[in-house]
Amino acid sequence: MARSYFTPMGTTALITGASSGLGIGFAHRLAERGADLVLVARRQDRLEALAVELAEKYGTASTVIPLDLTGPDAVAELVTDLRTRSVTVGTLVNNAGFATFGPFAVSDAGLQREQVALNVQVLTELTRAFLPDLLQTAGEHPHGAALVNLASTAAFQPVPRMAVYGATKAYVLSFTEALWYETHASGLKVTALCPGPVATEFSRVAGVAARRRPQSVDQVMRTVFADLDRGTPPPHRVSGARNAALAWLSRALPRGAVVKATGRLTARRRTA
Repeated sequence: MARSYFTPMGTTALITGASSGLGIGFAHRLAERGADLVLVARRQDRLEALAVELAEKYGTASTVIPLDLTGPDAVAELVTDLRTRSVTVGTLVNNAGFATFGPFAVSDAGLQREQVALNVQVLTELTRAFLPDLLQTAGEHPHGAALVNLASTAAFQPVPRMAVYGATKAYVLSFTEALWYETHASGLKVTALCPGPVATEFSRVAGVAARRRPQSVDQVMRTVFADLDRGTPPPHRVSGARNAALAWLSRALPRGAVVKATGRLTARRRTA
């Protein structure tokens, strides 16, 4: 294994939403660097197949926990399970999340409730539950502990027709940047990853047409791990030069103009 500044070998990384997309990307990168894994998602068959693949390829031990994190007391159940197993979480990747597409007035109230629960409440509760573990690991394994929260380029402006999703990701961005400051002297690597469209099943699940040239999972992984390999990663990182430029523009231009432009864009991205 090539030497790197972020060296989680001998620690355990917890990844939510580990059964697809960026979650699988994180699992491979962390396993390659020597971390054991806790894989959490709803689809047990996918998690078990991933655990076998990681063991064969990297010799990684994976704990598979099939769990709907939006369920009652799901976070407490997960924390209790790992405490019973005497697992100390050294890296936490809050990757689980989803979006819905369409005017808010006619949206499914139950889905919007679940979206806020998963994208905001679960992420917050997991971070609070495992932050002491992360800080402990950072003290014992310099350069081997990290907190990565999945935000989005949607965090930088309101998103008509994805109003709840954009708002939840704005929360993730603000929350993570605050934690970046609070923990900056601890050695814990904290960052909010802000990808744009990625070639995963996310767009299909959300019901929105994918952009013609989305980034690949590997491109996003290269971005975030390059930051983790730095002494201190930035409080957030937008993946992709074009996405970064658009995120900057969304903060530089008048808010009303940005919302109108985003609304015109989403109007063209409805699936057939």
